[in-house]
Amino acid sequence: MTAEGMQELTMDRDRGRAAIVAAAQSGAVSAQDVARLRLVLLSGAGVSRDEADALFALEASGARKCAEWTALFVEAITCHAVWEMRPTGVINESQGEWLIARADAAGTLNALALLVNVLAEAHRVPQWFLAAVRARGAAGWQGVGIALEMAEAELAQAA
Repeated sequence: MTAEGMQELTMDRDRGRAAIVAAAQSGAVSAQDVARLRLVLLSGAGVSRDEADALFALEASGARKCAEWTALFVEAITCHAVWEMRPTGVINESQGEWLIARADAAGTLNALALLVNVLAEAHRVPQWFLAAVRARGAAGWQGVGIALEMAEAELAQAA
C-alpha cells in the first residue's frame, strides 16, 4: 500500500471512531446516527478493532438506541470478527475470547444477538465458543426473557 493509501485508511478509521464517539456523547443513537455510522464503517476499509471496541462500549452505555442500532451493531462486529480477520470465516481462540469478553461486558440482548450471528456466519469456531454462547443464552441475559415472550406472543397471534 502506498503512503497516500495508508494516510487515507488512517483518516477513514479516525472518522469511524469519531462518529461512534459523537453518537455516544449525545446520549442517544438516532436513525440518522446509524445511517452515518453505516456509511462510515461499512462502505470503506472495514471495521477496525478500535472501532469494534468503541461500538461495544456504545452498546454497553446507557445511551438510548433506535431500532436500527441492533442491525448495525451486529453487522459491523460480525464483519470485523468473521470476514475482515484472517483467515476469513474462522473465529480463532483469541478472537473468540475477545468477542466473549466484550459481549459479557455489554451484557445486553444485542450482544447475545451478535454472538449468535457470529455462530451463524462463521465457518469454524472453537468448540468452547459455541458452549459459551449457549450458556449465555440460558443464563437469561438482560432482555432475553422479554424477547422470548415477544416471539412467543407473535407466534401465538400468527397461529
